[in-house]
Amino acid sequence: MVKLAAKCILAGDPAVGKTALVQMFRSDGTHFQKNYTLTTGVDLVVKTVPVLDTNDSVELFIFDSAGKELFSEMLDKLWENPNVLCLVYDVTNEQSFISCTKWLEKVRSQTPGISLPGVLVGTKTDLAGRQTVDSAQAQAWALSQGLEFFETSVKEMDNYEAPFHCLAKQFYQLYREKVDIFHTLV
Repeated sequence: MVKLAAKCILAGDPAVGKTALVQMFRSDGTHFQKNYTLTTGVDLVVKTVPVLDTNDSVELFIFDSAGKELFSEMLDKLWENPNVLCLVYDVTNEQSFISCTKWLEKVRSQTPGISLPGVLVGTKTDLAGRQTVDSAQAQAWALSQGLEFFETSVKEMDNYEAPFHCLAKQFYQLYREKVDIFHTLV
């Protein structure tokens, strides 16, 4: 049984639901944050995620980052050497989706020349009547950036675990590839 550790950056504009998503995941669906509180800097959430179809697991160190520009410079140091990325936008806020390009560039600048696995997560699907971001457009953009795509409603406890299981699996697959390469060299 292998237990790996991965640094996960959670990025996106303010109020898109990053903290609600990660807190719901951390609490296995028992904690929905009803009141919005601005994340200042970074909150660290640690959770072990079993890798499906194996006996192995990945301990995700999830850096829940402030979305405000005010904290941008501080993030540079905290975001050094990430292993996976969870990029979040609000399906009812088109600007939050457009900003994903900026967030992705910022995170990728921390890992020049390295392909960073990740996911794009559209939150607040329970507000379908107010949705302004087309799911097909978001999925196409995610795929063009090498990201997996998910939509979720933390409030309705819908699909909130899937992005993190995907990240654990992506990281585990990279680990297995490196082990296989090592074995061919020995």
